[in-house]
Amino acid sequence: MSELHVLRVFVNEDGEWGNRLGVFPGGAGIAAEERQRIAAELGFSETVFVEDRASGKMRIHTPKVELPFAGHPTVGTAWLLAKLGAPVATLRPPTGEVAVRTSDGFTWVEADPAWSPPFDYRQLDSPAEVRELSGPPNANANVYAWAWIDEVAGTIRARSFVPKAGISEDEATGSAALTLSAQLNRPITVHQGHGSVLLACPVSEVRGEVGGHVILDEKRHY
Repeated sequence: MSELHVLRVFVNEDGEWGNRLGVFPGGAGIAAEERQRIAAELGFSETVFVEDRASGKMRIHTPKVELPFAGHPTVGTAWLLAKLGAPVATLRPPTGEVAVRTSDGFTWVEADPAWSPPFDYRQLDSPAEVRELSGPPNANANVYAWAWIDEVAGTIRARSFVPKAGISEDEATGSAALTLSAQLNRPITVHQGHGSVLLACPVSEVRGEVGGHVILDEKRHY
């Protein structure tokens, strides 16, 4: 039996919504060849297997594929390790080192936006157009549809469709927010899905941060 923590990452200020994430802090005890099956069975957008708490080594699986990097799994794992009394300054998914920090209740990760899974970024004319989408504008591609709520304030309405990873719609997509912030070259606050909230900002020409609030929904044995 392995202990599974189920989190919600990028919840709003009332602790609502957020993207569910499964994390196995003792993931090293789960055979690598079993992990994809487990992720598919759990059905979360992503499931994390922590291979070494001290070094922050981790692996990320969607229901369909393994990802070299993703935003909400790294933010959620960083938060959980701190809660378990094993905080890390760096996480190590397969793609490279991800810096971690906390500030005012937010958990932040810093990474290269180029590590993010590929998306077709579609700017629409209004938040209403984003809200009214019944599915991805292109059924054969991962699409991040977005529109300005307030361009001056940097607030954005977005929805994320990730069919190539086996995710019909992602409630909160940290890597996409990270990349969009880099493309716009400015800090942004993203209201995604039903009510999740993500903050992202460039740090340098090749690095950016994405952050938000995380809560624990449950612990169970798997």
